[in-house]
Amino acid sequence: MIWVIGSTGMLGAEVCRVLEKNKMRFVATSSDVDARDYKVLKDFVSKWETENYLSTHKSDGARAKFDWIINCSAYTAVEKAESENEAAYALNVDAARNIARVARNCNAKLIHISTDYVFDGKASTPYTEDVAKSPLGVYGKTKSLGEDEIQKAMTQYFIIRTSWLYGFRRPNFVTTMARLMRDKSEIKVVSDQIGSPTFSVDLAEAILKIIKISDNAKACIFGKPSVPYGIYNFTNLGETSWYDFALEIQRLLKKYGRIKNECNVLPCTTQEYGAKVERPAYSVLSKEKTAAALKMKIPKWQDSLKKFIKDKEFQIPQ
Repeated sequence: MIWVIGSTGMLGAEVCRVLEKNKMRFVATSSDVDARDYKVLKDFVSKWETENYLSTHKSDGARAKFDWIINCSAYTAVEKAESENEAAYALNVDAARNIARVARNCNAKLIHISTDYVFDGKASTPYTEDVAKSPLGVYGKTKSLGEDEIQKAMTQYFIIRTSWLYGFRRPNFVTTMARLMRDKSEIKVVSDQIGSPTFSVDLAEAILKIIKISDNAKACIFGKPSVPYGIYNFTNLGETSWYDFALEIQRLLKKYGRIKNECNVLPCTTQEYGAKVERPAYSVLSKEKTAAALKMKIPKWQDSLKKFIKDKEFQIPQ
């Protein structure tokens, strides 16, 4: 059984959809089971195991248990985190520690989502998983500490670092740009931050692939999964600036008739934009380890963006 925590968020909802599509059994929780409280998590597991054992033991006597926990919950408001550091710490550090402890206690494998913000962005080549962390602000620091807590608590974990996430069901950079391009004649977009966009559908598929490969007995080597536990990077392939990302969004919106009006998209620096928090200037993550381990071809960011904007579920917010 798979337990998805943070199931109503953009990625969590997508993970649930992918699991359902592949007919995989899962339980989904969100704010109804507060991951910041270890006892709440522990009691939820105990109650779920008891209820499911009672409903199944007559037939085969098998113990109901969680085999996987996927943690998609996080405090992600980068600027607000500076003034709401306790809230960021509780969700990104305390909750991560609690989930890891629960996963260890019920012998479940953990998939935890982290971020490119664990790095300071001063590199000029893509970050590999083994580069020393150096987060800038509260958000990055709490996500980094959350990773540390998981590594202290257990060994059966997959920490997936991602960046510039967009998808269905929640506001994100793509939908925000689409709304502004529809409603305004001119907008400014930061051009001096470089990264890799990530389509939530692609990340959800990668998570599913980790589970399938790890659960495949034939793919195990001496009793260990052929995808070793540890840290992995996943974003779409390629790199771009927020400005060039915005230009490609605009091009596709026009091409597929999503917007009609003309909007002048202008580049600006982070300083000119007036960002209150320092952000990584270069946060491209290397995907070589992930592609090799999962034996997958990671889609280019342009192709995934096209898929998203063409999708009938894509909606420009009012």
